[in-house]
Amino acid sequence: MAHFIKVPMFSKEDFDGWKIRMKAHISAQDDDMWFVITDGPLKILKPNTAIAVTEGAPQMLEKQRSEWTSEDKKKENLNNVAKDILYKILHKNTFSKIKICPTAKEIWEKPIQIYEGNEQTKENKLSVAMQKLENLKMKAGETLNELDE
Repeated sequence: MAHFIKVPMFSKEDFDGWKIRMKAHISAQDDDMWFVITDGPLKILKPNTAIAVTEGAPQMLEKQRSEWTSEDKKKENLNNVAKDILYKILHKNTFSKIKICPTAKEIWEKPIQIYEGNEQTKENKLSVAMQKLENLKMKAGETLNELDE
């Protein structure tokens, strides 16, 4: 019996929660798909038999497409599958910003840049939050609920 798994729809309001649900969803599709998102498309490799290996692992070369097995083709296609999932869940404003990205990794990173910012933006947000926390003082007779308002 076929069952359909609902893909977590993009949410800029709950961006952190969406990222967690998407990581779980993408990882559940295939063990290697999350690595395609974080590291980029998988390379289909084979040992280089032209060089004698004396110690350690053999040097690897990319396989020619004509040498690919069915399993290799599935692994190579994971980037396309991940791109398809991401295209389907992003709203059109975000899609217009990522549609030129060639890999699932770049598609994943673009909303993170937009909605979380770069490292400098994150540091600035943290500094502002720390400053607010340092300036937070409870007045005499004030309850915690009143302080929170």
